[in-house]
Amino acid sequence: MKKHIILTVLCLGLFVSCGGSSGGTDTPTPDPTPNTNPTTPIAVYPANNDLCINNSIAFNWNAATDAENDLVKYSIQIATDNGFVNIAHTFSNITQTTKTISLSKGTAYYWRVKATDNNQGESSYSSTHQFYTEGEPESNNAPFVPVLIAPTKNAVVSTTSVNLQWSCNDVDNDTLTYTVYFGTTNPPIAVKQDYSSETYNVSLKSSTSYYWKIDATDSKGAITKGQLWKFKTD
Repeated sequence: MKKHIILTVLCLGLFVSCGGSSGGTDTPTPDPTPNTNPTTPIAVYPANNDLCINNSIAFNWNAATDAENDLVKYSIQIATDNGFVNIAHTFSNITQTTKTISLSKGTAYYWRVKATDNNQGESSYSSTHQFYTEGEPESNNAPFVPVLIAPTKNAVVSTTSVNLQWSCNDVDNDTLTYTVYFGTTNPPIAVKQDYSSETYNVSLKSSTSYYWKIDATDSKGAITKGQLWKFKTD
C-alpha cells in the first residue's frame, strides 16, 4: 500500500514539473505597421491657363514619394468643367509621370492627378490646372468657366449685404463681361448684364438661402456658362 502511494506522488510531481505552470502568458503579436499614403503629386504640364498648340498633349507631373517605398501608380482626370462633373478622360494605373492624350481642338479643359500605392493608400488630388487647346486658324476661344471666390460654396453669411466675387480668364486675353444671376429661386434670375467688374454687391435677408452664378462673354461674343453656387444667411 505504501509503495502504491509513493508511486502516485512521484507521478504527480513528474506531471507538474513537465507540464509547466498554467499561469504563463503568450507573447503578444505586434500590430502591423499602418500604411502611409503617398504624397500628392504636383501637376506640371499643361500649366494653369496654358494655350496648347498641339491637341495631342503629353501631360506630366512631379513624382509622389512613399514612406514605405511602396510601388506608386497614378490616376489622371481631365474634365470640361472645374468641378469634374463632365469627365472627358480618366486613366489609372499609370506607372510613369507622363501620359500623352489626344483632345478635341478649341476646348477648355481642367486636369488633376493623384497617387496610389500598392497597399491602396491614396494621396489627395493635385491642384487643378485649366488650359485650352487651340482651335482651327482664326477661330476664337471662349472664356474659361468663372471661378468662385466668395461667399464660399454653402457658406453661412451673417451680414445684411455681401459682395459676390469671382474670377475668370480668357486664353486670347479678350475683354470679358459678365451676366450676374442671383436670387432665392433655383435657377436664379439675371440681375445684371454686360457687367465688367468681378464683384457685385447684393442685399440679403436673414434665414434665407440664395443661389447665384456667372456667365462670361468675351469681346468676340463667345459665352461660357458658369456653375450654380449657393449660400445662406443666419
